[in-house]
Amino acid sequence: MDFALIPPASGSFWFIPAWLIYTLIPVVGITLFIYIIVMRLKPMVLAAPDKPINELPQRIFQVIRIWLLQYRHPRYMAAGVLHILLFAGFLLLGLRSLELMFVGIKPGFHLPGLGGTFGAIYGVLRSYAATWVLVVAVWAMYRRLVVKPARYEVPAKYGKPHTAEAVFVLGLISILVLAEGFFEGSLVAAQKQQGMEAHYLAPFTLAWIFHHVLAAAPKGMLQFIHSFSYFVHDVTFFFFLCFLPFGKHFHVITSLFNVFLMRVQRGNIKPVKYGVSREQLDDLESFGVKKLEDFTWRHILHFYSCVDCGRCSDNCPANAVGRPLSPRFISIKGRNLVFAKYPVFGEPKAGDEPLIGTTYEEDEIWSCTTCGACEQECPVGIEYIDKIVDLRRGMVDEGMVPQSLQKPLSAIEKRGNPWGKMEKKRAEWTKALDESINVKALDAGEQAEVLYFVDSITSFDDRMQSIGQATAKLLHSAGADFGILGKSEKDSGHEVRRFGEEMLFQSLREHNTEMIKESGATKIVTADPHALNALKSDYEGLPPVEHVSQFLLKQVRKGTLKFKPVEDGNKVYTYHDPCYLGRHNGIYEDPRELIDALPGIRRVDMLRSRDRSFCCGGGGLMLFYEPEEDQRMGVLRVRMAEEAGANVIVTACPFCLVNIEDAIKVAGLEGKMEAIDLSELMAAHLVD
Repeated sequence: MDFALIPPASGSFWFIPAWLIYTLIPVVGITLFIYIIVMRLKPMVLAAPDKPINELPQRIFQVIRIWLLQYRHPRYMAAGVLHILLFAGFLLLGLRSLELMFVGIKPGFHLPGLGGTFGAIYGVLRSYAATWVLVVAVWAMYRRLVVKPARYEVPAKYGKPHTAEAVFVLGLISILVLAEGFFEGSLVAAQKQQGMEAHYLAPFTLAWIFHHVLAAAPKGMLQFIHSFSYFVHDVTFFFFLCFLPFGKHFHVITSLFNVFLMRVQRGNIKPVKYGVSREQLDDLESFGVKKLEDFTWRHILHFYSCVDCGRCSDNCPANAVGRPLSPRFISIKGRNLVFAKYPVFGEPKAGDEPLIGTTYEEDEIWSCTTCGACEQECPVGIEYIDKIVDLRRGMVDEGMVPQSLQKPLSAIEKRGNPWGKMEKKRAEWTKALDESINVKALDAGEQAEVLYFVDSITSFDDRMQSIGQATAKLLHSAGADFGILGKSEKDSGHEVRRFGEEMLFQSLREHNTEMIKESGATKIVTADPHALNALKSDYEGLPPVEHVSQFLLKQVRKGTLKFKPVEDGNKVYTYHDPCYLGRHNGIYEDPRELIDALPGIRRVDMLRSRDRSFCCGGGGLMLFYEPEEDQRMGVLRVRMAEEAGANVIVTACPFCLVNIEDAIKVAGLEGKMEAIDLSELMAAHLVD
């Protein structure tokens, strides 16, 4: 085979054959990389166990959708397009980088299948990929150094911004594609100078540009550029590979595995410890996460996989109102601790200090509303709620419970509700109903097909009792045979579990499960998304559970329920998606379709709606927690409704209604804005 220039494998470094050097570089690089990865796996091996890997079809689908097709990235359009182009370029250039590694060992080497027509097509694609990767890298550096999006900023208490690392990596990527372009362009320039048949170069690619620039260069210069650019590419490639596990760019390696392992079902909470049954919980010496190794190995993988893009914190309502929580730094601080405690080289810089008070602060962990916005937005499937709950379990186990939460938790334990009211008063809200509405008392032995699970706030809060009454009226009008558990019902325990009181939750679940089964009901309906999520995701062996919006919409479609027109044409309605109805259970359209069934209604959507809905401020026990914050989440939400042109906010959750009604007062919008529950709205427009 004739070569216009001496191939890298045929050259020499002084008197040392080049092929020997180009064999040693990958051997040393790959060996070092394996060592680094083994050291990074060490804390994962020492961490707590995680769930078995099952549901393979769903996981493969998630990999294709979220990792390969980059489904979530365009939610931030500019950055998303940049990342998609960079990612696609990486995939296309991967084979070329592998091929180039062997070119330094064997002259004229081609990977199997890349020497014929397919190889020519691939050559064109990867040439354009290398070109756009350089453009994207320069553009990304400009964003980092000049535009400086706010979500990339790092508060002083968390250390320094990661701009330097990002720019450094973008520089390495630029060097790789430039080196390859010079390597190929110099060869084609030499081939044309010598009248040989030249490799085809796709127009306007880097190699095409460089071959024109070097067209008149002396052969000696072309040879130097050809050999030097290959050497630079080889060394840079393996340096880059070994550098990745030392910072936020570790996600280049781990994100595929992280997406494969991400949660398939939403709304659920991990058990205290995988492999430990309910009966064995009493035997555990410690609950929750107190030190690094108490996290599961998958949570350590989360720390490694954080892209540091700031999308989670940008969508976190707690962060938006100035609470001391930024989900991004839950991951970053966790990763920093892993790196410090299990360094690749040198001695550990961290010991077995408790996580709370060193890595994380109490207020930081209590500030989370578990709304799920961070998890919904993360482009690599990092999860936060399980970590937050596990940290809370550890704090509860150590007696570190906020003063404002101690009383409602104690009341739930004694009376089954956070207000500590008598059990017999759970059904008093039914006394205000019309006599024609028959709400069966299942706790008194009556039988019904449908169980209306009311839960605590609707049972005991004077304002929220109207939701129960409206729901009962709607169920009656739909012809449902329904009843309630009354004094036999206890709090669903949804927030109890998410606040770390696992044993109390277990007690509530056992009681409610027994009562529900004894009732004989074959279907459960609730107007409380928190109860819905608990019964569906935290309980086991129950009849099917529906939110009232799902149940009623079926009746509307059947023609069972009829509604009269909306009379006040000046009212513009907007629907607020409750977190535990929307993000955690995927129920977005049923409530909207139900609202739209009202003749003449005017409805608009807020900018942040559906899976980007903004939390009202937290339900359940969050009503009793007094966080440090600059303003209320509910106030921000009310302002969003105002900006959308609405003057009536419809929600489908009693906790949302509490927070939003209060926020309307705080925002000074009484008389201009009102809030109403979905059940109340629909019941008010029932045809008599």
